[in-house]
Amino acid sequence: MADPLATPLTEQLGCRLPVVQTAMGWIATPQLVAASSNAGAFGFLAGAVMKPAELAEAIAETASLTPHRFGVNFHSFQPGAREIVEVILANCERVGAVSFGRGPDAGMIARFNEAGIVCMPTVGAVKHAEKMVALGCRAITVQGGEGGGHTGSVATTVLLPQVLDAVNVPVAAAGGFADGRGLAAALAWGASGVAMGSRFMMTADSPVPEAVKAAYTRAGTGDIFVTDRIDGIPQRMIRNPMLDRIESGGALGKWSRGLAAAFAMKRATGASWRELLASARTMRSEGGKSLPEAMLASAAPMLLQKAVVEGDAINGLMASGQVAGRLDDLPTCADLLARIEAEARERIAALAGNPTAIEGAA
Repeated sequence: MADPLATPLTEQLGCRLPVVQTAMGWIATPQLVAASSNAGAFGFLAGAVMKPAELAEAIAETASLTPHRFGVNFHSFQPGAREIVEVILANCERVGAVSFGRGPDAGMIARFNEAGIVCMPTVGAVKHAEKMVALGCRAITVQGGEGGGHTGSVATTVLLPQVLDAVNVPVAAAGGFADGRGLAAALAWGASGVAMGSRFMMTADSPVPEAVKAAYTRAGTGDIFVTDRIDGIPQRMIRNPMLDRIESGGALGKWSRGLAAAFAMKRATGASWRELLASARTMRSEGGKSLPEAMLASAAPMLLQKAVVEGDAINGLMASGQVAGRLDDLPTCADLLARIEAEARERIAALAGNPTAIEGAA
């Protein structure tokens, strides 16, 4: 009997399990990517918050920690984006996929395809999935409204079937997944796997400081909500004092936060003011944002960094999927994926009418 966990996605990405560890900014480090990849998943590095030289070093470090291919996330509006693309292409023997939300055109996607790198964008609408496939992308991650960070309003249970009906490439389902039951459900829908962020962030292998991990494990589903006050785009976050200040602040506060975040981004990336303003103007024209919203959008990772790197759960921002509200443990990636695999096989076997059979289990 065929292994139910061997899917078009595992074949395309070369991973053992149909589980993707998403590229969370400041969190998806070489250590987490290697840990998730070594445990059977496919991990993505968070290249969208790195300089080109930093990404080259991170790719080399990840390659030294795992024999498996892995992915890199980036976006075309980040400072040094052109150089980032060249770094990825130069490492095509180890980088098996790229993820992104916006930016690459058909020409750039063709370059990745020619290098044997799978383009696997994250989308939150059917029309975006159709567009990405038309541009040449060979896989899609579909994030429903339950997902963390920037997210849409359509629940995964509605959006996933819509996208599966609209495209003919492997689809990973994201937004609300954390265990083997979710993986079995996604496969039953017709997806080729699941993509998880919050669950991998809440592991012992995650680099997030313990104080912030504790804030995530304490949060209930009622503490995790969507706001558009950070940069004008809906984002799912854990409520904390910083988010409360943003929610209650007026226009002057928006300008102050935008400028402060821009200064922080300039210090962290070495980007010039011209590069930062160009990025903000692009975001403004693309998304219809005000200039302070666009400035904050281009520099918002600094507020996330304050939490997930510096360990400040009071003055940083904590992006989170809604699923974090039901998670209260911090397993290793190896234990997590072993648990997910066993549970998925058990549920699939039960649905097949043979609850004691666990086909393909190690």
